[in-house]
Amino acid sequence: MTETAGDPAPAVVLEAVRKSYGGREAVAGISLQVRHGEFFGLIGPNGAGKTTLVEIMEGLRQADSGTVTVFGESPWPRNTALLPRIGVQTQSSAFFARLTAREHLRTVAALYRTDDDAAERALALVDLTDRGDQRIEALSGGQRQRLAIAAALVHEPELIFLDEPTAALDPQARRSLWSVLRTLRSQGRTIVYTTHHLDEAEALCDRVAIVRAGRVVALDSPGRLLDALGAPTRLVIPADRITVQEAADIGGVDRAVLEGMSVVIETRSAGRVLAAVDAAVGLEKVQTRTATLEDVYLALIGSEQNA
Repeated sequence: MTETAGDPAPAVVLEAVRKSYGGREAVAGISLQVRHGEFFGLIGPNGAGKTTLVEIMEGLRQADSGTVTVFGESPWPRNTALLPRIGVQTQSSAFFARLTAREHLRTVAALYRTDDDAAERALALVDLTDRGDQRIEALSGGQRQRLAIAAALVHEPELIFLDEPTAALDPQARRSLWSVLRTLRSQGRTIVYTTHHLDEAEALCDRVAIVRAGRVVALDSPGRLLDALGAPTRLVIPADRITVQEAADIGGVDRAVLEGMSVVIETRSAGRVLAAVDAAVGLEKVQTRTATLEDVYLALIGSEQNA
């Protein structure tokens, strides 16, 4: 990435970072930058090195070699000057379990020397105001997840690390959190985000790094990653409307196959083929399916389990 005059310095810079555990290299020479105000996603299979990489950025682990800077400073040894500027939500967040949600956030706010009103703002942001006086031990898993996110945001940090923040949320709560995250980004916050929900990464992230075996195998915006994949558009047509041979004979069709009760057309000339299908059989019940970030992921990672 090349900065131009007037651009703010990157929030995070990693150069040739390596980390091993025993004989296994968890991070194998990763170099990347997270731009100021960017929503940056990390995706990859279990054991890819994502958590280790994020913990190195956060100053929780020391890299074996390479350099790491956050806002121009090294996060290791534990840099207390950086702590007010970063917020961290982990998959296994610790709570003052005997406290209420509100008391917990007020305690966290006090540790950062932030006023009690910050706790109320954080509760409202994650839609937990009505649960504020409930003890944490009585909250559901999804509610605790939202509280963990609120705790990461209570001191209004510039840089936010979120590790699988929607893992325990139902679909409605997950989409509600998307709105929260978009608001944070619009405020100029920088977000480093790990998720196994690829639709989430595609919808939210400015850029995505796909990590495999400790290495970044792709890094770009979701749109550019999709363009580079060059996957065809798929048109799904009820089989009682068109035969495979009729579909294959349409100009611009790369492939036509029967899948169950549908004829599936693959094409890289979607507009032309759609017009021909419309003229031949109409577009009623015709479905159009374009490539997604999941297709890019599977092309690069294969059938390994998401993380």
